Amino acid sequence: MVKKNTLLLILIGFSAQTLMAQLGFSHEIGAITGPVAFQSDYGVRSDFETNAGNTGFGVGIVHYINFAYRADCNCYTKDSFFNDHFKLRNEISYSKTALEHFGEWVSTDKNSATARRLRGMSGEANVLDLGSQLEYFPYSIRDFSAGGYIFAPFISLGAHYNNFSPKAAQDLSKLTTAEAALTEIIDPSNPTTANNAIFWDESATNEGFSSWSLVWSVGTRYKLTPLSDLMIDLRWQYYFTDFADGLDHNSPSDKFNDWNVWLNFGYIYYLD
Repeated sequence: MVKKNTLLLILIGFSAQTLMAQLGFSHEIGAITGPVAFQSDYGVRSDFETNAGNTGFGVGIVHYINFAYRADCNCYTKDSFFNDHFKLRNEISYSKTALEHFGEWVSTDKNSATARRLRGMSGEANVLDLGSQLEYFPYSIRDFSAGGYIFAPFISLGAHYNNFSPKAAQDLSKLTTAEAALTEIIDPSNPTTANNAIFWDESATNEGFSSWSLVWSVGTRYKLTPLSDLMIDLRWQYYFTDFADGLDHNSPSDKFNDWNVWLNFGYIYYLD
């Protein structure tokens, strides 16, 4: 079902791009990469150590529809506020973040069963993104393209469809024999050892699934050449699920959905 939904969204996106191309708008393509700070059920929320520790990396390909310029006639489009201040950004990206618990509840001076369980836990968030954002440029896109200024700040808002492949594991050496005996193997067919076994209860999953997310960002472009820009943007992405990391404890401390902050560095090339 996940693969069918992803394929359907790709086909819809391709059809939309074909329609835009037929309307004559110009196109830009580029690549993005940068660090991702993943906020989930691992660690203490709003804790600096957690925010700094649970950091991964992401890469992506972006495509822009430039409404200010027509590719079919090599001329500017009709001068309107929308055409001169908005671009449509389409993206496919992938991020990977290793996760573990940080903060006061796993400090070395704590030796309770809960503290040992938390110290032994590890996870991984693997997220494939496909979606679009509408970018707003306060300054004229035409003037920026013509070299009137070298920086073009922007803000954006959009929605992404996400495919998640979480991983949850625990080192049984951090538990006593009695504690380990109470755990539930979530994949009995997977070989396990006394010191390294994948397990959890109904609050965890290693199964892949899909969901939607809300994305907004703030950034700027830098005019590198007449046909290329450098870009930097800081993106906040809110998932409509608490299972992006594979955990959902359903406790008062873990009642929020997962989200991330992604600092992107990119290169954009104008196709026509």
